[in-house]
Amino acid sequence: MGDIEAPNSSQPRPSILLSVLPSKEFASSRKGMLLIAEVALSFVSFVCFAASTAAAFVTVPLLEFLAALFLLFAYSTKFNERFKGFLWPLMDFMRCVTASIIFFIISIMAVSKYVDGSSKAAGIFGFIATIVFALDFYLIFNELATFLKQGGESNDEPSRQQDEYSDSDSD
Repeated sequence: MGDIEAPNSSQPRPSILLSVLPSKEFASSRKGMLLIAEVALSFVSFVCFAASTAAAFVTVPLLEFLAALFLLFAYSTKFNERFKGFLWPLMDFMRCVTASIIFFIISIMAVSKYVDGSSKAAGIFGFIATIVFALDFYLIFNELATFLKQGGESNDEPSRQQDEYSDSDSD
């Protein structure tokens, strides 16, 4: 009698956590897997740096964690499609380039300068994060280069234009 919710309710309530997580379709895509790896590696590196004597480097993994988390949310909820004024691929490219360079530098410093295990672990996770961020910016660069080679047109436009040219040639 004192129950707030009836035990036999006909509609299941979606949990709040499921509404925040990326969709299965996006999470299984290449970009989704890279962003999830970036979020996870940045967070682990942040925790390791926070527990080490190299705590001065804790800012970089925290900022990269937050940036990757924001882009994961933006891409998974299609937030980026609502704001066409931003150059999302260029922003993502610049984030990945700077993250890979800075992660590489602080990882070298953490591994070579500090002797505690947490610093060494943070450096190793930083090196792995460097590889993931570098792979991401390489793939983004290839997509941008392909887009620019097409003259900035969408995939549908060139095929329609080629059909129109072939129709006018046959007249």
